[in-house]
Amino acid sequence: MPAPAPTRDPNPIARRQLNLATTHQLRRAGVAAGTISRRTRPGGPWQRPLPRVCLLQTGPPDPRQRALAAVLYAAPADAEPLSGAGAVLTGGAALALLGIRDAPATPVDVLVRAPRTLRATGYVRPMPTSRWPVTMSVDGIPVTRPVRAAADYALRATDPDQVRSVLANTVQSGWVHPHDLHAELRAARALNRPATRAAATELLVGVRSIAEGRARDALAASDLPPPLWNARLYTPDGTFLATPDAYWPDEGVALEVDSAEYHYTRDSWHATLLRCLRLESHGVLVASATPSMLRDAPALIVEALRTLLTLTTTRPTPLTIHARGHTQLQLPLLSP
Repeated sequence: MPAPAPTRDPNPIARRQLNLATTHQLRRAGVAAGTISRRTRPGGPWQRPLPRVCLLQTGPPDPRQRALAAVLYAAPADAEPLSGAGAVLTGGAALALLGIRDAPATPVDVLVRAPRTLRATGYVRPMPTSRWPVTMSVDGIPVTRPVRAAADYALRATDPDQVRSVLANTVQSGWVHPHDLHAELRAARALNRPATRAAATELLVGVRSIAEGRARDALAASDLPPPLWNARLYTPDGTFLATPDAYWPDEGVALEVDSAEYHYTRDSWHATLLRCLRLESHGVLVASATPSMLRDAPALIVEALRTLLTLTTTRPTPLTIHARGHTQLQLPLLSP
């Protein structure tokens, strides 16, 4: 049976691919090479955001289109580009697509199957790999699972603070468990990088933000006993109280790191004060600080905590609050 004649309408491809198409797809749809060249000239109705990729519109691409264009550029010509079988979005761009705070949308890292190699161009950084991941689709774009995207991001990121923040936000968002992330970072050999190893260690002991990481740095450099990080506190009857950033269960002392960025509304600030009042009403002594205080005056915070920890030694009545859902891990952890 003869093969059906190809359609000459590129619109079905564009609708399925965020108004994008490869030149190979357009040729298969019957669009002549001369037509593609003419329409993608300056001032024409189409654009070429990347080699072999056409954007079938005059306006600039949005972040999703830029991400998908990178996948289309990296996918083999004979493969279905949306299948995730030949090219898939990973790293910061994949995390940004999932809404992970602080994850950089560019440069765009795309996995390709080793031993195939591809030249980096524009904002695209191909990453050959023999460990092909399980893939998923986000807004029609093939991406790696968040745990793999975070590990691939950590392999190439250069800013230690951003690595700390992005990994913490990936865990905090609920996309990945800290132990699974640690295992993926080990498999990717990203733990060989000191900044990544430090960030992964913090997540295993319960740290969930860059501000908490700075708090942990300040406490680790002091002689204060180690706290539990993000422990969930309950009354004896099972009523949930709060999840302070750091908590010393034997002394009933908590550290709360409150950022104005998250409390700029009256309701948010009101909720923060209520949380502190709930803790204090059950005998917990609370020290509050902002991220900028942790950066600029860590010694002052340590001394305030030292005073509160000392005050608890004379308490006539022991605390009845219970911390659940977290076990303090011993440090240092094994190196990769």
